[in-house]
Amino acid sequence: MRKAYRVLSVVGAVVAGIGLLLGAQSASHTARRAPRATGWLNWRGPEQTGVSRETGLPDRIDLSNGSLLWTMDMAGGGTPVIANGRLYGLGYQGQGPDLQEVLFCADAETGRLIWQHRFSDFLSDITYDRYAIGSPCIDAETGNVYALTSAGVFVCCNADGKILWQRSLMEELGRLTFTNGRTGGPTIEQDLVIVRGITSNWGGEGAAQDRLYAYDKKTGHLVWSCSPGAPPKDNVFARPFFDWREGKRVFYTGTGDGAVICANARTGEVIWRYPISAGGMNASVLVHKGKVISIHADENLDSSDSGRMTALRADATPKPGADGLPPTLDRSAEVWRNGLGSISSSPVLVGDRIYQVNKIGFLCAVDASTGRILWEHRLGPDQLHASPTYADGKLYIPIQNGHFFVIRPKEDGAEVLSDVQLAGRCIGAPAVWNGKVYVFSTEKLYCFGRKGNNPGLPRSTMEPEYPKPGPIAALQILPAEVTLRPGQKVRFTVRGVDANGFPTGNIDPARVTWSRYIPPTARVRSEMNASFNAQGELVADRAQVPSAGAWQASYGNAKGVIRGRVLPDLPLKEDFEAFELTETAPDGKFAYPPLPWIGARFKFDVREIDGNKVLAKTLDNIFFQRATVFFGHPEAKNYTFEADVMTDGNRRTRSTVGLVNQRYYIVLVGNANQLEVNSNQERIKATVPFPIEPKVWYRLKTRVDTNPDGSGVVRAKAWRKGETEPEKWTIEVALKNVHKQGAPGLFGFSPQSLFRCYIDNISVTPNA
Repeated sequence: MRKAYRVLSVVGAVVAGIGLLLGAQSASHTARRAPRATGWLNWRGPEQTGVSRETGLPDRIDLSNGSLLWTMDMAGGGTPVIANGRLYGLGYQGQGPDLQEVLFCADAETGRLIWQHRFSDFLSDITYDRYAIGSPCIDAETGNVYALTSAGVFVCCNADGKILWQRSLMEELGRLTFTNGRTGGPTIEQDLVIVRGITSNWGGEGAAQDRLYAYDKKTGHLVWSCSPGAPPKDNVFARPFFDWREGKRVFYTGTGDGAVICANARTGEVIWRYPISAGGMNASVLVHKGKVISIHADENLDSSDSGRMTALRADATPKPGADGLPPTLDRSAEVWRNGLGSISSSPVLVGDRIYQVNKIGFLCAVDASTGRILWEHRLGPDQLHASPTYADGKLYIPIQNGHFFVIRPKEDGAEVLSDVQLAGRCIGAPAVWNGKVYVFSTEKLYCFGRKGNNPGLPRSTMEPEYPKPGPIAALQILPAEVTLRPGQKVRFTVRGVDANGFPTGNIDPARVTWSRYIPPTARVRSEMNASFNAQGELVADRAQVPSAGAWQASYGNAKGVIRGRVLPDLPLKEDFEAFELTETAPDGKFAYPPLPWIGARFKFDVREIDGNKVLAKTLDNIFFQRATVFFGHPEAKNYTFEADVMTDGNRRTRSTVGLVNQRYYIVLVGNANQLEVNSNQERIKATVPFPIEPKVWYRLKTRVDTNPDGSGVVRAKAWRKGETEPEKWTIEVALKNVHKQGAPGLFGFSPQSLFRCYIDNISVTPNA
């Protein structure tokens, strides 16, 4: 298919409209439409390449002359975005337990704060204040702002700061966090907003993978999930690059398993993958004249050296993937390669030339057609995340050590126009708009340039015109995954899609045939306690019993599948005695954990100990030596949680076991003989001595009390099972900013996967 474009006349603005669906395919048409948002709407800019066509930007940047317009005391590791004269950013402020990420809006001309929302970290292992390593994005159609916090809160606000919807991806999808804090940010594609992360969900998505998720940008309903490959080697935050391939709207991106993929942006179907690296592919890719260009810094799969920039034919034909993996390209798909390496700093593309800052701090110019390195210029000792931005014939380049360069690239080298030392380190890429350059450091947000409106803004840009859909080939059901309470019901949006994934129109759910569906690869053949009524609504049974399963919708020959869970209201109880130990392992019989529990698969199983069935930590995968499981609703609050827990080990190494109450870990730390309360080891952690013997059962009990001013107290107590419960709490932790809600869950840590821990007789009850 040839690309068709519609030229949009826009006075004084770039419309960052790449990928927006116009006309009949949009469900957003009303009698009155808000004006389109214009500006630098996402971290890679209007052309997805870190390039702006704006002119009149500063040649020199200095902290002491007129080029510095304003600063804000807001730390950040991402890129601010700009729309309609407003700047939106994700930063962080505060210290210790009071550190919070801040989604904020400010006047782009003056830096005056207009509104903000604050988010506390929870249940993460992020270290060294590695927060806000990601960027918001703005939808050109609605002006809505989307952001993803380090703890996985995915939020949508309108331009005035009203929260329209938000999701807790950790508690809903089992999104994992890591010490490096790589979070990334959402990306708009037509009516979809796409995020990513390593998740360990339930059922067929229980295995940990680097996944991408597409949500309806207006409702927050899940549309599709994409599991692109093998188990992850790293968490990545690369931005998808959108393009066309054989009539399909596709995206290209690097993945956590060290591959580059091409996937259908409308359905999440992986078209091909190409494994390259022994680590994750964190830098965003470029597309140049039919080639997908990627870069990484880890060891290569086909050699012992580290780092490579690789160009692949986007139209290469894949072969069937092995071991259930998606279709895979072979070496014949490569056009060129060179030895450059980058950890996550992404390249920019200017015509036929790539500009890349490699991991050892050199700015490199590369011929995009051949891969030949044209020249190199040292900027600093190293480079981590920050990417260059190109505009007005200049590269604006922040460096890890806090230096901010303005460089004019030439045919045979780099002309350094200015070099200024900013406060803190630089991790994010600059944004440019209206004669100004905006850049975060880990201490401040800076605005450089000239005051007022800039006459050098481009007058037009190009927006893809989408093809008319063909005949209906499948069904796409929104939301694609639901969680219901007993007696609750949900009505789906059912739409047909053609063979390329483009929507053909909505279908009345009452005209659809719904049937229970068990995937052929299912390990647990379970059904959701629910049924469809005559109106096409899914109604959960009133029985307070947890369940999970899938449903297939049929309309003529077109089919689609949704997944769903029913989670009971409080009180919750589980003693595991009803589980049948029918599975066989080298060390004995076991049963899979409850199917509706988030993150339980492969991390825990049910075993028999001393005649009782209990939940036991698995040991066969060191990747899961630290495991968190959620089994309740994310909005749960004001409950008391208690259970029997047991550690195992010896004098040198013991496991840790505990509970999750309202986004706090309450754990018995076997190695330290302590009862600990934490939500992040560096932010919120309090301990008291508590003697812990391995292979001895203890009763652990916890409650979180909140106050109207936002403060609160986390309380916990522990005692040997069978003894009298202590009257006083063993530990009480007072906090200025207490978590107001959170799903109940379980925690187990088996250092080096050597010793199990165990949980039994779970009870979660509402506070009086």
